Amino acid sequence: MILLAIDTASTLCAACLHDSVADVELGRVVLDLGKGHAEHLTVVVDGAMRQAGLGFPDLGRIAVSVGPGSFTGVRVGVAAARGYALALGIPAIGVTTLEAIATQARIRAGERPVMVALDAGRGEINLAVYDVAGKVVHGPAAATLAQAAQLARDHGAYLAGSAAASVAREADLASRPSLTAATADIAIYARLGATKDIGGKPKPLYLRAADAKPQAGFVLPRIPS
Repeated sequence: MILLAIDTASTLCAACLHDSVADVELGRVVLDLGKGHAEHLTVVVDGAMRQAGLGFPDLGRIAVSVGPGSFTGVRVGVAAARGYALALGIPAIGVTTLEAIATQARIRAGERPVMVALDAGRGEINLAVYDVAGKVVHGPAAATLAQAAQLARDHGAYLAGSAAASVAREADLASRPSLTAATADIAIYARLGATKDIGGKPKPLYLRAADAKPQAGFVLPRIPS
């Protein structure tokens, strides 16, 4: 099966084509944009397609990062994946950034649980803890730095993610994290998406409310019908 993986949950705008039977990556494009995922995603996907020498009719599945991450970025990626899936009549599978980073960290963690900690802003951390088999044992959840540090100590976890270094300092851990990105390599999303059962449509994973809220002063009163 040929799978298209998309990740726009962080500053990266990434896509890759993956042959799940041979476990071979066929093409990828990754741009570090910061912002502007909506304007670049189709170009990134087309570039990965050209590298692979494939077209949309060759696809059997779409995998997409559903966050937690950038509110706007996650929405862009999920909307694109659902649109491609609908147009092609193929399933779209959601993969969280937390499980993708945990999977990438597993090789370094050895026989320790993995805790993925992502900087959520406003002093909050998005996190999840996975056991040695990759099963989630805590979260996904939002926590304070102190709460995250306590969890890391309680589980004796290997730390990964963009807030991992901060959690390690707060927990006074001797070892320092070496995997501190806000997302995993795009190939991880492809591999996870290929193995997941087909369920409902992918939806963004938000662990707190969006920062942007309607301004009450601009809300017009309803006119009685």
